[in-house]
Amino acid sequence: MKNPPWDQRIARVLVRPLVQTPVTPNQITALTLIGALAGAGLLAQGGGSAANWGAGLFVLSRFLDHFDGELARQKNMKSRLGYYFDYITGGLSYAALFFAIGWGLKAGALGSWAVILGSIGAAIAITSMFLNLGIDKAAKLEDGDATRYPSIAGFELEDGIYLLAPITWLGWLEPFFVLCGAGAGVYGLWTLLTLLKTRRQ
Repeated sequence: MKNPPWDQRIARVLVRPLVQTPVTPNQITALTLIGALAGAGLLAQGGGSAANWGAGLFVLSRFLDHFDGELARQKNMKSRLGYYFDYITGGLSYAALFFAIGWGLKAGALGSWAVILGSIGAAIAITSMFLNLGIDKAAKLEDGDATRYPSIAGFELEDGIYLLAPITWLGWLEPFFVLCGAGAGVYGLWTLLTLLKTRRQ
């Protein structure tokens, strides 16, 4: 991949010690899913230390998500199973995050609207997963490759998730959640338009 994002470049270096071990890419993927779901579960508890730990754990899990692909490339272990497993893990992780934050914020100013927004965000996350799979298929990408997100200066659109931790720690989770809900809608529309454009080409 030409000009990979910064987090992937870092993962490429940090994963090298695992190349000579029995650790497999799918094991890392499973670990990131467990971590993301655990983080979402803590965020569902509402505010306080549980949400702070949950945000940090979720962000760490999404960073580690880059390790499986890098390990697969360095160990020459790319597979169709790993490709789909990674996509499903991402979709489930973001769906759980949206719903969990909404559930955790239902006692706040948003009330029941937080749960509704979280449910919509979760639905968009799952839908976008299938749309991205469709884009890959239309673009005839090989197993192990995936749709590239919009990027600038080495940062991809999805890198915005790293802001979740500091924003939660600063107590700004609720407005961030509303903005992410709107952003999820825009992202879902972008993936749909990208799929239609790729199919035309």
